[in-house]
Amino acid sequence: MLVQLIDEFYPVLSAKGNTAVLNVDEALTVYVDSEKLARVFNNILKNATAYSYHNTEILISAKEEQGRIIITFENHGQTIPPEQLSSIFDKFNRLDDARKSDTGGAGLGLSIADEIIRLHGGEISVCSENDTVTFTISIPARS
Repeated sequence: MLVQLIDEFYPVLSAKGNTAVLNVDEALTVYVDSEKLARVFNNILKNATAYSYHNTEILISAKEEQGRIIITFENHGQTIPPEQLSSIFDKFNRLDDARKSDTGGAGLGLSIADEIIRLHGGEISVCSENDTVTFTISIPARS
């Protein structure tokens, strides 16, 4: 699924000189609603693409740890201030005016992603420091 997603984003990524690098065991399996999880991945990668600096990599990794699948999306872009990180999964949240101007979204993507992951018994979090933004998803390997 992640390979297909990266392929779909290739034109948008390459327009900014960006690349997506995937680090995942191809035998990794998780039992989820694949359409819903694809929507989560799409929302996160769309944001990572929109807010990445030009000519940088977006790193995507997935691994299994203690019965959970851990998926991370890491991009290099403007650091998100801590006070904005705390509300990043809220509905209609668009962060600051500079971010609003380029993307045109309604501010629902990350709140939808959060709800989907929670419905799968998982958690989604974000951290941002030193011009790096990392989204981490943790979901049970089996439901």
